[in-house]
Amino acid sequence: MKQYGLIGKTLSHSFSKRYFDGYFKDKPDCLYDLYELESIDMLPQLVCFKQPLGLNVTIPYKQSVLPFLDELSEEAKAVGAVNVVKLDYNSDTPLLKGYNTDVYGFEMSLLPLLQSYHDKAIILGTGGASKAVAYILDKLNIDYRFVSRSKKEDGKIINYHHLSSEIISSHLLIINTTPVGMYPNTTICPQMKFEAITSKHLFYDLIYNPAKTMLLKEAESRGAIIKNGMDMLILQAQKSWEIWNE
Repeated sequence: MKQYGLIGKTLSHSFSKRYFDGYFKDKPDCLYDLYELESIDMLPQLVCFKQPLGLNVTIPYKQSVLPFLDELSEEAKAVGAVNVVKLDYNSDTPLLKGYNTDVYGFEMSLLPLLQSYHDKAIILGTGGASKAVAYILDKLNIDYRFVSRSKKEDGKIINYHHLSSEIISSHLLIINTTPVGMYPNTTICPQMKFEAITSKHLFYDLIYNPAKTMLLKEAESRGAIIKNGMDMLILQAQKSWEIWNE
């Protein structure tokens, strides 16, 4: 049996398990499991006993997994986060290589929506997911600023208190990389001056559950184009499978 799986801390609402269970229906020699690890230090034990050929990595281990890896792809190095691990058992010890397919999923799902005036972006959050988003915005020559809850500001980072109507009006691409509004806390929303939103705004929320967060609902009600994270999730999962089978 070819073993694959997802490592994280709380995985009861995992998309990856549902996706790969469906994908593996015509692949009876493949199995996808969930591995809830209390600590990333448990990864070597998992590899030893389960010998998976591929792993997806989710919160909170996308960055803390790095010291356990032997190699990193170019994207993973640039972003400083990994969401896919390919394992090779052809040597005395397993070889683990880390990849970041979030960058691929985000880019491919964003491109069809972009207009020429989406040349400035606001990235809500400064965690691991925000780095994948920033990597693609750099690639597409889209200028951006991060918004953080931190009181400290420097250059590209401002805090929510300084996210003014003027900034929102001049940055027509707004991307939420935080978990604010994610199930089960669906009634909360990132702090935003919604009166500054126009029909030229594009709001992309990496959250996929619920399909429309409060942020997207508020933006849509003011005429903005909205996008959730489901397509990004599917695309990054498809890319995972490609990597595992290269």
